[in-house]
Amino acid sequence: MTAFSYQKLTACLLLVGTGLVSFHQPAYRPEPVKRKLMADRTKSTITYAMTHPMHSFEGVSRDVACVIVIDDANRIESVAAATKVSSFDSDNTNRDSHALEKMEALKYPKVTFTSNDIQQQGTNLTVKGNLTFHGVTKPVVIQGTRQDDNSQVTVKGDFDINLSDYKVEKPSLMMVPVDEKVKLKVLLVFKNTDS
Repeated sequence: MTAFSYQKLTACLLLVGTGLVSFHQPAYRPEPVKRKLMADRTKSTITYAMTHPMHSFEGVSRDVACVIVIDDANRIESVAAATKVSSFDSDNTNRDSHALEKMEALKYPKVTFTSNDIQQQGTNLTVKGNLTFHGVTKPVVIQGTRQDDNSQVTVKGDFDINLSDYKVEKPSLMMVPVDEKVKLKVLLVFKNTDS
């Protein structure tokens, strides 16, 4: 009878101990669901706008590689983008070849951006990150908007840079250089699907 009681007592203690361990385990929480969206290269562009005392002009790149990560609250968590310097087209081959020379496109073929902080208020975005251009990395702030519909997410934004900050010699026309400031505008279109 004594052996039976010890077995019963041991079994009860094991059951109680298992219950206590189970009780103190944190509840199962699934990992947050994140989505990674790639920019549609047929719809996305990066445009630069420059001014010269004689005229203003723009160049457009339609070769934009960009990915955003959207968190489980449907907010943009991070962004990374790149484009080739040689992909910009201003509808003037002479100007484009001169710009490639000044930007040393063979030595520094890409422009890249990586975010480090994104704030979203309604459809308005403030994206802070690092822009690498002409071998120089500088922090930039992009003000923009986000528009969602059933099939796509569209992000638009703009920011200014100074050529001297990136050690780029200003192109000139008739011995007169362009203005220091360059406005960059982004239009990024993402197919709104889970990946």
